[in-house]
Amino acid sequence: MARTPQDITDAELAVLQVLWDRGRETIRELTNSLYPSGTGVHYATVQKLLERLEAKKFVKRDRGAWPHQFEPLIGRDDLITRRLQLTADKLCDGALAPLLTSLVKATQLSSEERQSLRALLDELDREPKQPS
Repeated sequence: MARTPQDITDAELAVLQVLWDRGRETIRELTNSLYPSGTGVHYATVQKLLERLEAKKFVKRDRGAWPHQFEPLIGRDDLITRRLQLTADKLCDGALAPLLTSLVKATQLSSEERQSLRALLDELDREPKQPS
């Protein structure tokens, strides 16, 4: 199946994860984080990944700083939501319930995680319904 232009590859995701953890980074800083014994090839790889992420509007380049710095434009939670919805669209005709049910059943949730999930569901039940 062909990837849509807005899909994020595993390599791009690795770059985003560093940016989420650290905030603004230069290409060199990202290269050192991703490839501790990196070479010029690794630097060029990270540069290309950042160019692709910038084209997809997932990162922003600060051209006023030298060297240029990059920061994420999409948050971790937003990307999780987006990817879960894409998965639900592909596997469950867009329905999230079967996907979430499978995740919960397949995962050993801790007591705290189950309690947090119950609290979230209770909170959603209390929210006013949006008109269709």
